[in-house]
Amino acid sequence: MQTRKIPVTVVTGFLGSGKTTLMRHILSNAQGKRIAVIVNEFGELGIDGEILKGCGIGCDDEAASADRNLYELANGCLCCTVQEEFYPVMEQLLERRDSIDHVLIETSGLALPKPLVQAFSWPSIRNAFTVDAVVTMVDGPAAASGQFAANPVAVDAQRKADPNLDHESPLHELFEDQLSSADLVIVNKTDLMDAEALRKVEALVRPEIPAEVKIVPAHMGKLDIHALLGLEAASEETIHLRHDHHGSPDEAGHADHHHDEFDSVVVHAPVESREQAIAALQTLVGQHTIYRVKGFAALPGAAMRLVVQGVGQRFDSYFDRRWEAHEDRQQSRFVLIGEDLSADALQRAFEAALALTNTPAQA
Repeated sequence: MQTRKIPVTVVTGFLGSGKTTLMRHILSNAQGKRIAVIVNEFGELGIDGEILKGCGIGCDDEAASADRNLYELANGCLCCTVQEEFYPVMEQLLERRDSIDHVLIETSGLALPKPLVQAFSWPSIRNAFTVDAVVTMVDGPAAASGQFAANPVAVDAQRKADPNLDHESPLHELFEDQLSSADLVIVNKTDLMDAEALRKVEALVRPEIPAEVKIVPAHMGKLDIHALLGLEAASEETIHLRHDHHGSPDEAGHADHHHDEFDSVVVHAPVESREQAIAALQTLVGQHTIYRVKGFAALPGAAMRLVVQGVGQRFDSYFDRRWEAHEDRQQSRFVLIGEDLSADALQRAFEAALALTNTPAQA
């Protein structure tokens, strides 16, 4: 029987920072490690879990591995449902500890890492698991643009230009709390940045993290697997020393960080091309307070599924796998995460935007 503690890597970061891309990279380069994955998403459509299923998840039999080693929690906030959602999954993993080498947890972009890490101090979890590291992803171009600038003058200037970027928004506090819990910070999407922008982001991040925590630049989350796993930080033993905006959980065990500020809705419709889908989604982002877009497009004549992800007006897309026989290839579906979102209004707006951006499918 296995007696060692199973290492757990918690991947956190703001909406669109590249967490799922990093997870895909780790799983695709697992080097034989048997990895169990817990995905915590905000919204009813399990986009991230679906993307990760195509990676094999630490097993030669891809289908069996995905079903057996992927645990999806759709409540959107692990930090507030540790007992109800997270603990039962850890019990299941404990029963299978002899067949697991490592656990990856991808939090939603709205989750606070600190309460989750503190849960690893519970006796039944502490005896079997240890937090190898909290890895915090940062969207480099977004941070470089000053979206989370600590300078009050810069923040006030941005607030006047866009009220959604007010320093008092819970978004800024979430960003800082995710950084303060980090054992490793990855500044992602550096291919979209110059050296000066990278220095600017590092200067923004450094005051929010302990001196010993490294800041590592990356593109598409592509880092040596040894730099990501095996850090042996035992974060559960020191997490109580990390500063956070939201204090201790209240009597109900919930940290107060304004979950009601965020909405998640799903829009769906047939699309004719990649360009049409992205143009229509960009129209929605321009008209509504939408922080994050992710979903799958079914393109006419395409045998493979197109993953579409967006932050602000920046979108990327790629084909991840072939459509399966039982899947609906007539409708494309996208999750929109933001504030004050109406599902009915956005569905109508999406259909209207598609009609206005109707373009022929590209060969």
